[in-house]
Amino acid sequence: MSEAARREKRLPMVCWYDPRQLLQTAVGVVISSIFGRHADRRLIEAVTMMGDPPEAVDYSDEAKESGEFWLDYASDVGDGWNSTYGVALALSQEKLILKDGSGNEHTTRRGRVLVLGGDEVYPTPSRQAYEDRLVVPYSTALPSASPRPHLYAVPGNHDWYDSLVSFSRLFLSGRRIGAWQTKQRRSYFALRLPHGWWLLGIDVQLGSDVDVLQQRYFKEIAEKMEPQDRIILCTAEPEWIYERMYSEFDENFYSERTLRDFEERVLGGKDIQVMISGDLHHYRRHEQSTDSVFKRQRITAGGGGAFLHPTHGPDVEEVGKGRGTHKLKASYPDAETSRRLCWGNLLFPLKNPSFLWFSGLLYLLTAWAMKLKPDHIGPWQWNEAFWQTAQHLLASPPAAFWILAVLAGFLIFTDTHSNKYRLFAGLSHGVTHLIAVYLIGWSSAFASQDVLRSFSIPPGSRRAVILGEAIGPAFGIFSIGSVVGAFLLGIYLLISLNVFRRHSNEAFSSLAIQDWKNFLRLRITAEGLTIFPVGIDRVPRKWKTEGNRVEPDDPQATAPRIIESEPVTVL
Repeated sequence: MSEAARREKRLPMVCWYDPRQLLQTAVGVVISSIFGRHADRRLIEAVTMMGDPPEAVDYSDEAKESGEFWLDYASDVGDGWNSTYGVALALSQEKLILKDGSGNEHTTRRGRVLVLGGDEVYPTPSRQAYEDRLVVPYSTALPSASPRPHLYAVPGNHDWYDSLVSFSRLFLSGRRIGAWQTKQRRSYFALRLPHGWWLLGIDVQLGSDVDVLQQRYFKEIAEKMEPQDRIILCTAEPEWIYERMYSEFDENFYSERTLRDFEERVLGGKDIQVMISGDLHHYRRHEQSTDSVFKRQRITAGGGGAFLHPTHGPDVEEVGKGRGTHKLKASYPDAETSRRLCWGNLLFPLKNPSFLWFSGLLYLLTAWAMKLKPDHIGPWQWNEAFWQTAQHLLASPPAAFWILAVLAGFLIFTDTHSNKYRLFAGLSHGVTHLIAVYLIGWSSAFASQDVLRSFSIPPGSRRAVILGEAIGPAFGIFSIGSVVGAFLLGIYLLISLNVFRRHSNEAFSSLAIQDWKNFLRLRITAEGLTIFPVGIDRVPRKWKTEGNRVEPDDPQATAPRIIESEPVTVL
């Protein structure tokens, strides 16, 4: 494929409610979960490098002339062109002037190092998926530069869906992605930065697990650190968030065991000043509640390209149980904007058209199981229709089993770890759909009878059976059910998130919001670390090609800006 053709291959956002996509992703998850735990590629990588001393890539001397060192962080990239390229284009600028909340301008510089914090491609990893959704936009954004910036990547769960095969081929082989030069040799890495700072990127695989050889690698790295050195830790999952979310009903269901063990047992209690993660596709910063000038930061910055996640879901105002409370200081977008965006689920059928055929098919199969066809029942006789349906379900074990299976599916779909809430919400959701199937099915059957009468087709004739009992009702159930079923799902997701704070992932993946993107730009000086959280409220939808450059051509797009009122200073 020519360079021009590659640049023109601009893919849309992943449609997560496309049944084919759901099936493909589910298969990938199952396979990776089974084989990933029994054939850990991290161990294979470590064995092939047995005997090599564990070294950190040394950048400690690169601030001697200017006194400062710049580093960029982006996570959850590799989705639709507009969002991924919009972030990549901002990252590629040699100099980027940003305004903060007070209108002050800050001049930032492209990072000597770019760290990708997890989930470098969606929906599942493959050579072609990485090429189309990551390599092409980043190569187009920065085809050349001198000196070449370096690139490191932390694998996320989506990178692990093929047991890290495609990730290793791209990031561990020394290849270039545009001007960015990959440097790591394992799926984890350590960078020695100027002025006593270190950046560690750990690989927690699919089950929040740091393998033994990885532990040994970082233990030996930690032994080379000076007592006053400070650490920036990059991990693929914000465990501090998940612990707070999942401990509401069971405090032992999810704990920060990986990060706690890593900090205490592997690093020997070394000071992790900043923890950065993606996985949740928004920006949130939690700051340690202490009177000390050294306020530890926990930052979620997963806005590199994937669909937006809400910031008004589960209560995470305070996190960090067991290692000092951290309070929420900033969210992007803010909770009120997030809540407003959730109302887009009322347009679920329009936003997820590929889901309609699945909804229609489910309604049709359920209607057939209920046997919703008139047997000696006059038009629109609902009382008789109800008792006929009830008698059929009681007399037909396969039909009753299908109804129970449908209800079980809705129970499983419910996002909660509370059995009481699952029973209430799952059954309410499922029964609502069953009522809709019943009403649509009988209405279609009665309407078909009326049509037959209007065309004077004799009851019991072959045409009456085919049109009145098969084709007519089936068409009505499928066509109406496809829209109604999708609409009811959208209403359920809206209520679940805006009222009960559930289904954050499902309620926003349905919207595929490509705006509200973010990344981090870090500056290290002798005075300390400054973090510039960069947000793009609206990414461009239109582009123009000027020579080898692809530039925005959308007057409604917004310029990158600092998300918070001022940059975050870490002494």
